[in-house]
Amino acid sequence: QVHLVETGGGLVQAGGSLRLSCAASGRTFSIYGMGWFRQAPGKTREFVAAITRSGNIPYYADSVKGRFTVSRDNAKNTVFLQMSSLKPEDTASYYCAASGSRDSVRLDYYGADYWGKGTLVTVSS
Repeated sequence: QVHLVETGGGLVQAGGSLRLSCAASGRTFSIYGMGWFRQAPGKTREFVAAITRSGNIPYYADSVKGRFTVSRDNAKNTVFLQMSSLKPEDTASYYCAASGSRDSVRLDYYGADYWGKGTLVTVSS
């Protein structure tokens, strides 16, 4: 069993910054690529960013490229999402996700095997 727990969500002013964390526990040896999805109220879930376990290779959605940075600490089984220049349209529940079969950043293509329950990020205008 793999458990993912997100922390760091909250209320922030437009233009501000916020850092999300996702800690994995359980059978962490089976975790490869890790990343983030988000879902705004009334909208479908969308891919945000991901990173490989080996080599720390990142991959971003066009909507966040240049503003968000994804990183990970394999020793602590944790992935991070540093968000800057936040916009009201970034408001959403952010979900941590991980692949148990491929060390790939393409979680948007292959899908994820493990999911956190989400943390809410609200950006005020």
